[in-house]
Amino acid sequence: MSSIIGVDEIRAFSDVHAIYPLIDPTVAFAQQEFKGQVVLLTGASRGIGLSMATFYARAGADLVLVSRKLETLQASKTEILKTFPQARIELVEADVMHPAAGPEAVKRAIDVFGRLDVLAANAGVPSAPKAPIAEKDPLRWWYTQEVNVRGTFSFIHAALPELVKTKGQIIFTSSGMAHIRISGRSDYIISNHTANRLVELVSLEYPEVKTYAVHPGVVETPLSQQVDPPVPRTDPPEVMAATALWLTARNAEFLSGRYINATWDLNEVVAKKDEIIRDNLLVTKLATPSKA
Repeated sequence: MSSIIGVDEIRAFSDVHAIYPLIDPTVAFAQQEFKGQVVLLTGASRGIGLSMATFYARAGADLVLVSRKLETLQASKTEILKTFPQARIELVEADVMHPAAGPEAVKRAIDVFGRLDVLAANAGVPSAPKAPIAEKDPLRWWYTQEVNVRGTFSFIHAALPELVKTKGQIIFTSSGMAHIRISGRSDYIISNHTANRLVELVSLEYPEVKTYAVHPGVVETPLSQQVDPPVPRTDPPEVMAATALWLTARNAEFLSGRYINATWDLNEVVAKKDEIIRDNLLVTKLATPSKA
């Protein structure tokens, strides 16, 4: 494994594209491993967010679900209750771009459930249409930063005081694009690279709060369909949901502050624990030439 994330390191582990034994949530569901914990999840009304919400509910967590449209949140709640009718679910209609959204959602979690244990920062937007920087619509370029960076920061900023109390956790839905240099996707690449770095700094400043940046794989979602040109998407959202559940069940806290890909075989990642800690891998670094 190299000392800096790049294309080679992203491919350093075997690929998985379905739930496998290590992250199988069956036991977590049966044992209600998240009973008594409160999970605040943004971008919760469909796709990856809905899958994550369903898994946490089935594992016993109380949920605060955030999305821009109340009707889609209501539909998500109905869908979850079909699977797990005992679930306690609070809905918050909010746009993560709005400065008050994070504080309001955290306050709702505390008012209704009395605590906050996990923030799943899943809300995001895809890249603007592919184009060189000078040809990008600057307002659309900046909109990507407002949602993916400011929106993520707003919720982390509001949640941290409560997560410190519970020694809680943060899962940020990242992208492998943060570590790849390709033309035409500057807005999306920079937004994810920045948010990944935020995860690293949260872990540094608040070591009691375990924080992970997780690439969900190449998942077909309503938002991903907006990418131009389209990219083939083959990974089920359940792989991300199972990975998030496994991580926040405190199975690999040494990965706090690091980037993880849900389509890596985490058996292999765990096997490299000593190397990852020793060489401080899976974080953003500047590669420099060796001394002569």
